[in-house]
Amino acid sequence: MKTCFKCLILCLFLVGISGSGNAQNPILDRYVKLGLDSNLTLVSKNLSLKKAMNGLEAARTMYLPNISFELTYTHADGGRSIDLPVGDMLNPVYTTLNQLTQSQAFPQIENQQINFLPQPYYDAKVRTSVPIINTDIKHNRQIRETMVKINKQELEQYKRELVKDIKIAYFNYLSALEAKAIYENAASLAKEGRRVNQKLLDAGKGLPAYVVRADAEIAQQEAKIAEAEQQVKNAQYYFNALLNRDAEAPITESDGKSEAVQTMGQPLQVDISAREELKSLQDNIQIQETMLDMNKQVYIPKLNAFLDLGSQAEGMKISSQSQYYMVGAQLSFPIFAGNRNKLKIQESQIAVAEARNQLVQAKQQLELVARMSQNEMLAMQKNYESSKVQLEAAATYQRLILRGFQEGVNTYIETIDARSQYTNAQLANNIAAFKLLSALAKFERENASYPLN
Repeated sequence: MKTCFKCLILCLFLVGISGSGNAQNPILDRYVKLGLDSNLTLVSKNLSLKKAMNGLEAARTMYLPNISFELTYTHADGGRSIDLPVGDMLNPVYTTLNQLTQSQAFPQIENQQINFLPQPYYDAKVRTSVPIINTDIKHNRQIRETMVKINKQELEQYKRELVKDIKIAYFNYLSALEAKAIYENAASLAKEGRRVNQKLLDAGKGLPAYVVRADAEIAQQEAKIAEAEQQVKNAQYYFNALLNRDAEAPITESDGKSEAVQTMGQPLQVDISAREELKSLQDNIQIQETMLDMNKQVYIPKLNAFLDLGSQAEGMKISSQSQYYMVGAQLSFPIFAGNRNKLKIQESQIAVAEARNQLVQAKQQLELVARMSQNEMLAMQKNYESSKVQLEAAATYQRLILRGFQEGVNTYIETIDARSQYTNAQLANNIAAFKLLSALAKFERENASYPLN
């Protein structure tokens, strides 16, 4: 039954890879979805994506007016001043007027000294500023949009790695379970052989050495069972860690509803066009080209307009005379910057060339890895087919030797040897099957063919 289940899982996965792209193993798909929803590293990368999206929203708002309230309060004494001899100019006139009117209606005044720095002085205003011409804002928004795309692609890139790791961890768990079952079956056969030899010895037809050999074989198989149990536990712990679950959480082996598929599907062709790494490098080229355009447009003037509505006076007084408005525009145009602008343009041109070279190198490396993965998958398929033939031969050989032992033709040592060969063939078939599944998961990752959405 274990062997049938293993073949079922293998066939289902192969058809899922080579067919329409939809997975045919609902159990594994459910675990993959659980891992994509709960993995801690993935949660952290989602937060980084949200941060990049917030940066994009901030860049888009740079076109909107900026309104701020500004208050300046100063108190000064000393500094430059101006003398106004108003007393010297007006007192003779006032004296004459008082004499003519026979009154003191025109008092004497003193000369004045006015400081340039006001003493208790405030300036409160609401300033509204808006950019009219600023190419940097447009380029900054384009860069932010591309950075958001890169963050999304990095997120999908990690998802694909996680899918591969989850699948391989699941296959390793199933392989460890299968190995444990094989050892348990071998131990059961060894115990049966010990029982038969003990009866023969009790009947005077057996040998004590056979009983001792059977005991040794049972002990050997029990040691392997203990080791296999440890491997099952370790595989379970790692699988649950990928899913951010409790280490002891049970893992479902089969839903009992899948239908076996009779033939294997053909392997996919190498196609790395969907790799997120290539898309990110292409977007990086776009960012560098945008930076180049921005540096080339450094001589385009920047124009901002502003409107001030406020009040200013001494002594914190507010009146109709203290209120004011001011409308203006600010124009900035670079004339000379020590040749730095030209050097920035050259630096951006080099960055564009580097980004394009990185894309070419990445395509070559990813295609090489994909082809190596395809070759590994094909080799694992051949190994699996060969292991099935060896398993069938070992099973036939064991049956023949066991029948011969029962008929007195073969010795007990030969049955042990046949049983050992059968156990080794089962283990080899188990390893080959799950190595093939792991190779398929790697090939699926290299082609970026797993549907994430």
